[in-house]
Amino acid sequence: MPLSSAMTMRQGHPPINEEEYNIFFEFFYRRTGILFNDKKGYFVEKRLHDRMEKTGSTSFRRYFDLVRFQASGEELQCLVNIMTVNETYFFREDYQFNALVQGMLPEIARSRKIGDTLRIWSMPCSTGEEPYSVAIQIIENWSRADDFAIEIRGSDIDTRVLNEARQGIYGERSLHRLTPALRAKYFQSVGPDRFQLREELRESVDFSIANIVDPLHTTRYRAVDVIFCRNLLIYFDDVSRRLAVEALYDCLSPGGFICLGHSESMSRISSMFQPRKFGDTIVYQKPLGND
Repeated sequence: MPLSSAMTMRQGHPPINEEEYNIFFEFFYRRTGILFNDKKGYFVEKRLHDRMEKTGSTSFRRYFDLVRFQASGEELQCLVNIMTVNETYFFREDYQFNALVQGMLPEIARSRKIGDTLRIWSMPCSTGEEPYSVAIQIIENWSRADDFAIEIRGSDIDTRVLNEARQGIYGERSLHRLTPALRAKYFQSVGPDRFQLREELRESVDFSIANIVDPLHTTRYRAVDVIFCRNLLIYFDDVSRRLAVEALYDCLSPGGFICLGHSESMSRISSMFQPRKFGDTIVYQKPLGND
């Protein structure tokens, strides 16, 4: 990937040449499935130099050896955290939350017994707004919520945002779609422009690290009924998208659903899923009868 046009030597830092950039991009792609384009050159360069400085690495080669061979994997995880973009808020693309309680969950519930477990997975969950929105939507708008044991899991490749999600503290921007009634019911003020989700709702979502292109991670998720995987696949190339979609397919129960972002379409990636429409909302269903 030629990035010579994006390479700028930062004063006081050792240079990173084009070959080294390509080595890094290939390594990061294999570990995360994320493929950076030329427009991200400065973004990547700045963060690499920041980490080289913080770790005392005198050259890119020394830093790259640390990332690859460090036994704890701590520096690789730190690099993943700063290279991934996390932007979300409560009830983003709320039409899918409406489709969840008006279409997907009622359909799934018809084939289940009272007391059965329904599993919902949000990935990547970022700082937790999405899975918490799922919990609020179900409590507020699905009349059969008490008939089932509902498990909601959130996962992300970024350990930093997972810690923030567990704390459940948000600013005004994250909450701007919530009505005053929902704010009063589910949040308490903990400082200027800081609001914490009430403990009982925080405890209703389980957060854990997961890399969608790592089979060791995805095998922990099985018999999932609904997956929210929104605005992730746009960062992948065709090969990574197919691998990710195959992994998600294996995680779903037969008849389970997956929700993608508004600019994403399963028809461009895989024919394994059937498109379903609930109102004006298109989601994708794993066919019944498939293991």
